[in-house]
Amino acid sequence: MSSADGRAVLFDIDGTLVDTNYLHALAWRRVFLGRGEPEITTARIHRLVGMGSDQLVETLCGRPRPELKEDRAREFDALKGEIRALPRAAALLRAVHDRGVRVVLATSAEKSDLDALLAALDADDAIDAVTSAGEVEQAKPEPDIFVTALEEAGTAPEATVVVGDTVWDVEAAARAGLRCVAVTSGGICRAELEAAGALVVYDDVAALLDELEDSPLLGGGA
Repeated sequence: MSSADGRAVLFDIDGTLVDTNYLHALAWRRVFLGRGEPEITTARIHRLVGMGSDQLVETLCGRPRPELKEDRAREFDALKGEIRALPRAAALLRAVHDRGVRVVLATSAEKSDLDALLAALDADDAIDAVTSAGEVEQAKPEPDIFVTALEEAGTAPEATVVVGDTVWDVEAAARAGLRCVAVTSGGICRAELEAAGALVVYDDVAALLDELEDSPLLGGGA
């Protein structure tokens, strides 16, 4: 195995490692339908998945609506049985970790959802730390989660790479002074991710694993 001492990768979870973006969109859609707001469509919701819940709601509704959090938690709880890791996600984490790179998960997910996400991923042996929305003042696209994750990693920004699936990941990484590799498995197209500033875009983490040795995760690539 090659060595990469002093490097870290900060992985988003939803849509990057675990196939949940559309489950989140469906849960929110059910919330808004239950509140008599059919004009907030699934497509509008999906484009904001990856933001923190508060930011997503305020963007869609034009104002904070903290009363919706309990509704969302209930609707997402009903869908947790459908959570699955994306193909070879755990294998990627282990491959990165085995090469001496610190693996930190950095997610806008609520703490109440983390256990189900981590259980689906089933790669605790390859994860050095986890940061989530509940540990910071502002979730993505603000940089707080990646700043905290970088502190957990204990690595220099130039030796640290983010892997995410949304423009919010790319923007938050840039605000934290970090480069971002993107995947299209969350439903955001390559062109949008590149336009947001992604260093390189892969179809999914399986494709990234296939090209790991030459990728930015180990110091290669762009």
